[in-house]
Formats: sequence, C-alpha cells, structure tokens
Amino acid sequence: MHILKTSLFAAGILGLSLAAAGCSSSNANGGHQKAKALTVVFLPGDSAKEAGPARTALANEIHKATGKKVEVKTTTDYNVAIQAISSGKAQIALMGPDSYIQAHKQNAAVEPILTYSGKSGTLKDAQYHSYIMVPKDKANQYKVNGKYSLDKIKGQKMSFVSNTSTSGFAIPAGAIQTSFKLKNKDDLQQSGKFFSKVLFGGSHQGSAVNLLKGDADVAAFDDMDLVSYGKFTNDSTKAGADFKINANAPAPFNSVRGKESIALAAYPVQNEPIAVNAKMLSKTDTKKIIKALTSSRIAKDKKFFAPSTAKVHSLLPKDGDTQFIAISDKWYAPTHKVLGE
Repeated sequence: MHILKTSLFAAGILGLSLAAAGCSSSNANGGHQKAKALTVVFLPGDSAKEAGPARTALANEIHKATGKKVEVKTTTDYNVAIQAISSGKAQIALMGPDSYIQAHKQNAAVEPILTYSGKSGTLKDAQYHSYIMVPKDKANQYKVNGKYSLDKIKGQKMSFVSNTSTSGFAIPAGAIQTSFKLKNKDDLQQSGKFFSKVLFGGSHQGSAVNLLKGDADVAAFDDMDLVSYGKFTNDSTKAGADFKINANAPAPFNSVRGKESIALAAYPVQNEPIAVNAKMLSKTDTKKIIKALTSSRIAKDKKFFAPSTAKVHSLLPKDGDTQFIAISDKWYAPTHKVLGE
C-alpha cells in the first residue's frame, strides 16, 4: 500500500480536530473509553491532492456506518502515520504492509481488518509489485549476459521511498542485501556506503520523479501508487517491465511526462490493509465498518476501486473483481517473515 506523496492536503474534514479525535479517558474500571470521534490517517502516497475525493469517500462510509464524526489526516512522512495509529491519535489507517507491521510492533492493539482482493475477487492474488527501476535510455547498461541485473547498481545514486515503506524500501533493500550478501540494510540508507548517494522521495511518486528527473540513477517504487500517472507497456510482473508516464500526468509528474523506466527486478508484495487501533475503536464499530466496506456497493464504487485508465483517482486500483475482504494479522504471516518482524 504506498505516498506518493509529496504534499500535505487537508481533505475530507468531517469532524473534530486530530487532537480531539485521538484523545481517550479512563473509565471506572481503569480501562479506556473508545473514541467518540474518529480520525483516519493516510500514508504520504495516499495523501496526494488528486486522491482527496477517495479519502473523503472512505471517511463518509465510516461516518455512515458508525454514526461518528470522522476526520481525514494526511501525511508527508510514513512515521507520522505509524505513530498516529499506534498512539491512538488516529483510530483507523490505510497503510502499507510494512507500515502496518511497524505500528503493530509498537502497539499490538493495531490490527488489520480489511485488505483488497486481486482480480479473482479473493486473497489468492491479493498482491501488487515493488520494482527496482532505471531510466529506459540507460537500461541496457544494467544488463549482464543479455538480462537485466542488479549487479551494476553498486556505486550509483539510489532513490528509495522511505525506510518504513514496504515496497519502497523493505522489499527492494532486502533483495539488494541478498544479492550482494550484505550483513544488513544499514549501509543501503547512507550516502557514500553501498550507493554513492541515497535519496528518499517521501512517496512512491517522489521516488519515481527522482529517477525520471535524473536526480537518481536507480529507484525503488511500486505499481499501485503509480498506475494513476502512467501505464506499463508490457508484462509488469517481471524484470524488463516498462513503465511510461502519461502525456497528461498531473504534478509531480508534469515535468517528466512521457518518460519511461525499466525494471531491473520486480517483487510481489501483499496488498495493503485498513488497520484499526482496537483499544480506541469498539468491536461494534469495527464490525459495522467491515460490513459496510465489504458490500457489493463499495466494490462497484469508482471512488474506491477504479481501473488505472479511469479519469477518477480511486482509493485503490480496480482489476476484475477487486473488492475488500476481511482479514486478521495471521494473513500477513508471509510479510512478517520477509521483514523479520
């Protein structure tokens, strides 16, 4: 799930301030009262201006399901979103798998309640892809024995998304660590170590722009956060995938329209969850939200799910029978294992 992600937009404000929505008080039994107003926090990639209607649509559905006031909280930093949901200042979050796992690690009350399916309408293909990309006009320089390879990326200028991004750091950095048999990922985050320079785009969009503007030689980003701005011209699931920015792409891609990048490698990633802080959101409200968002009505709503070719910027990409499906932390066992968390 994502961060795209270079600007802060206050969108879909339906209720009280973040502070008011996030506060709690002790009851007579020493526990915590559930939040009377709710805040939904989004990662930078889902905080872009054009995603405003989609964020508002999610807030509206949560409001209708629970009857509570709902506020949207956008961010320009992954850690802000992670801290918001783990601390209870936000009660609901749309997060990438790694961001969720980091929040869950900080507070076990943070639990996933929903993810979105793949084309089949099931969890069998509920995944997107993380890429290590280079500019198309320089892609042949990275071939070894006629095949795209990571072998020549050492010493280059590298752009990641954020060190708490699943598909924008954890997965690609793990692949680089394995490929070069590094002891850990620490050197990959520091300029002058493995890479001559390391940039963090702050969002998948930002990382892609770093690459296409020439500020980076190599970049990591995912497909689900970019398909609203461009398209793959061939098989997007493997090395050699060619991603081209649309001729009418909005900011931050307006300065790199028509430019293309080639994947040196592509890695599957489990779809992102909608997570809640169970200490701050009642089980009753959680069930109401799950019931509302797993309805066929939501699956057909283009503000929630729309094809990459649609004019509307949806909350999540639509392919075939994509829909929300209820899950628990158990479903993310593979990602827990990959990340060692």
